[in-house]
Amino acid sequence: MTEQEYGPLLRPYTITRGRTRPTGPEFDLMTTIRTALPESGRTGGLSPEHLRILDVCRSATTLVDLASETGLSVNVLRILLGDLRDRGMITVHAPATAGRLPEERILLEVIQGLQAL
Repeated sequence: MTEQEYGPLLRPYTITRGRTRPTGPEFDLMTTIRTALPESGRTGGLSPEHLRILDVCRSATTLVDLASETGLSVNVLRILLGDLRDRGMITVHAPATAGRLPEERILLEVIQGLQAL
């Protein structure tokens, strides 16, 4: 095989420095990410991909939207986001799960209360 044939596989491998998993908890596709640095924050030693992520995440965005915006695969992004999270450069908010949503009974009571107004 030629170098051109390895290109699609080699690039993600080099971006992540051979890593296949992020450090810390996994990032869900709907995880909301936001840059935690001011515009003049210290970004020395970061790759161009890390800097692009920080730029896109100046306004809160989801992992899936970040993948679309940067053109990086979700798996590569998870690894790079783990790096940024470890350095305290991003804030991460997991999506609401069924266990974290209000009970149906409470929602019905709210609706009934609003209808009574």
